[in-house]
Amino acid sequence: MTECIFCKIVDKKLPAEIVYEDDNFLAFLDIRPLNPGHTLVIPKKHYRWVWDVPNIGEYYEVVRKIASALKKSLQTEQVVSLVFGEEVPHAHVWLVPRFKDDGHGGAIDLSNTKDIQPEEMKEIKEKIKQILKG
Repeated sequence: MTECIFCKIVDKKLPAEIVYEDDNFLAFLDIRPLNPGHTLVIPKKHYRWVWDVPNIGEYYEVVRKIASALKKSLQTEQVVSLVFGEEVPHAHVWLVPRFKDDGHGGAIDLSNTKDIQPEEMKEIKEKIKQILKG
């Protein structure tokens, strides 16, 4: 899919703050985060929907690994996962850390994006990567 924004990130044709990469999956910080550390986990191969990913068990093991790293690196007990698939036509799972008084109330408010400066995004990325390194 030459026009897919996520495929362009996989191919390194577009920049992204990548926190995790293996042969099949990629995780990177969302450019319009709902909270600091908001991460997208995608298969490298283009699939339209999460449910189309043939190795979905492996996919969700990566999602679990990233969620755990977000909890540790950002010192929160809550990371919510969301699967919409409508905004970008490439399978992806949102992982959104939750914090006390994060402005979302009891449920994530999709219109409540945060303005996080590039330097802070890089710092967040490095924190997550350090935890993933073990």
